[in-house]
Amino acid sequence: MSINDRIKLLKERIITIPEQPLLTSFLVLLFVALLVIGLSLPYYLANFEEFYMQVLAEAHGMIFDIAIIGILILWLNKSGEKRQRIKTYKDEIDDFRLWESEEAAFRTVGNIKRLNRNKIYNLNLVDCFLAKTNLNYVMLEGSNLNSANLSYSQLIECNLQHARLNQTNLEFANLNQAKLFSAYASGANFRDAFLIKVNLEKAFLIKADFANAHMMEANLRGAYLTGANFDNANLYKADFSNAIGLTVEQFEKTKTLYLTTFDEDFKQLLMKTYPSLLTS
Repeated sequence: MSINDRIKLLKERIITIPEQPLLTSFLVLLFVALLVIGLSLPYYLANFEEFYMQVLAEAHGMIFDIAIIGILILWLNKSGEKRQRIKTYKDEIDDFRLWESEEAAFRTVGNIKRLNRNKIYNLNLVDCFLAKTNLNYVMLEGSNLNSANLSYSQLIECNLQHARLNQTNLEFANLNQAKLFSAYASGANFRDAFLIKVNLEKAFLIKADFANAHMMEANLRGAYLTGANFDNANLYKADFSNAIGLTVEQFEKTKTLYLTTFDEDFKQLLMKTYPSLLTS
């Protein structure tokens, strides 16, 4: 090996940083400490007390730096990391949009729950495939689920207040005790769904399909129900007080209206037209 090759190899070894970060940090600290202590040794010996006071003053400055600047930088880093995580979760939801597969559904649900843990509830889930997934107790208040597929899904006590569910497929879904206060679900498909004790107060349910739905003790007070389909639906103890757009014909094929609450005038019309539905 020539002299030039040996010099080149020596340079590479000197400037190569070890791969272990802790070892690198320790070596740098050791080198700097030896250098500083070596240069300061004459001052230690000549005037130790004055030098000691200056060291203490610098120590107080270091504490201030750690307390103010260090914590601020840490907070900014954490905030940046959180924003980046949230953006990643939302980007993944966009990536799986319109992909109708079991993998897409479960990965989208995973991202929804991660966003919930980061206190993000208002999500864009338009056209998302979420069939046969578990969304129990999930917070989706104000979210946009227009034209999403949630058939056969579990949505027990899910918070969908003020959410948009227009043309959404909720066939055979379990929405027991779910909160859909003031939700927009015009044209939504609730066929064969479980809606026991669901809160649909003031919801927009124009032309929604509730055929064969289980709606015992459902709250539909003040809901907009023009053209809604209740064929063969179980409406035992449901509450339609102040509901808007109802007609007697909508309940012609209903399974039962036993103990169902209506405005008094509308109830009298039902008694005249379909008295058997109001009996046990």
